[in-house]
Amino acid sequence: MLSPGDPAPAFESRCSAFPTFTSDVAAGRYVVMCFFGSANQPASRRVLDDFEQANARFNVRDAMFCGISADPDDERLARVRQQWPGVIYFWDFDTVLSRAFDALPPVGTHYSPRTLILDPAMRVLAIVPFTQDVSAHAAQVLGILDRQPPVLTIQAFAPVLAIPYVFEPEFCRELIGRYETQGGRDIGMVCDVDGKTVRVHDDTHKRRTDCDVSDSATMAAVRSRLERRVFPAIRAAFQFHATQIERYLVACYDARDGGFFRAHRDDTSKGSAHRRFAITINLNAEQYEGGDLRFPEFGYRTYRAPTGGAIVFACSLLHEARPVTKGRRFAFLPFVYDEQAALIREANHKFLSAELTTPQPARS
Repeated sequence: MLSPGDPAPAFESRCSAFPTFTSDVAAGRYVVMCFFGSANQPASRRVLDDFEQANARFNVRDAMFCGISADPDDERLARVRQQWPGVIYFWDFDTVLSRAFDALPPVGTHYSPRTLILDPAMRVLAIVPFTQDVSAHAAQVLGILDRQPPVLTIQAFAPVLAIPYVFEPEFCRELIGRYETQGGRDIGMVCDVDGKTVRVHDDTHKRRTDCDVSDSATMAAVRSRLERRVFPAIRAAFQFHATQIERYLVACYDARDGGFFRAHRDDTSKGSAHRRFAITINLNAEQYEGGDLRFPEFGYRTYRAPTGGAIVFACSLLHEARPVTKGRRFAFLPFVYDEQAALIREANHKFLSAELTTPQPARS
C-alpha cells in the first residue's frame, strides 16, 4: 500500500490530452491524481466539478490535475473532457492505474475513490480518501497544496558530479571546428515503438543538430581524457567502474531555432537500457545564453560546466536542456557503462531498427 513519502508508480496511459502520456513528463510540478472511478457517481461528479472550478490552480507550471476514470462511458458520453491544459483525464478502463495506486485491491472490484498529491519528484505527499460528505474534498486537497513551497522556490541539489578541465580549450575549439566543417544533422530521439527501438523526430520535444566524430585519432584523444579525468571521478563519487563509451558526438543547440531538449531520461528504451552515466562537456560555455541543464525532480536550479568541464549524472535521472536564447551552445555528449551493461546492450541488439544496428565503437 502506498503511503506518504513513497515514490509514485511510473505509468503510461491514454488520456484526454495525448494518445500516450508518460508520467515522467509530469515531474517538476505538484500533481493531483483523483481516482474517481466513474463520473456517473454523484460523489465523483461533485468532486470533479469542484476541481474544475479551481482550474486556474492547475496552470501546468506549478501544478496539474489528473482525473482517472475506470468507466468507458466517461469518454464515450463525454462526461469528462479536455477543457484546460492543466486538467487532464486518464482512461484507465483496464484498471491498471487504479490498482497501482490502491484505488482497487490487487484482486477484487471494490473501488475506493481517493485523491493523491505528488510532489515535484513524484513522491506521495498525501492521500485523501473520498468521505461520505465530499463537499469539502477538493478544498481539503487544495489546502494541502497551499501549504507546500512554490515550485519556483525549490532549489534542491540534484545528484550530479561537476568535473573541470576535462578538455583543454584548444581541444574544445578543435571539436567545434569539426562540427563547423562537417555540419550537423537532427538524429532525433530513440524510443520503443512496436517492440523495436527506433529514431523519432519531434521538434516540439528536441531541437538539436549533431556531428559524429569517427576518426580514430580524435576518438583516442577523447577516450584518453575520459579515462584519466572522468572515470576516476565517477568511481570516487558513485562507486561505479566505467569501462565503455557510447557515442562520440558534438552537439549544437542554436538560438536561431531556440535549441532545447525537453525533460527525458536516457535509458528508457531497449536500445538505451545499458547506459549508466551521461556526460555533458561544454565546449564554449561563455559564448551562449540559456541552454543550462535542469533536473525537474529537484527544482529549478540549473547547472553549467565551464568550457572544457563536465557535468556527469545517472542516465535514469530526468533532465532537460533549457532553450538557448543567444548564440550557439556546443557540447560533447557521450554515455558510459560497464562490462555488465555491455551484456545488456548485446542482448538488446535484436530490438534495434535497421538504422540503429550499425555497430558503434564502444570499448574504452
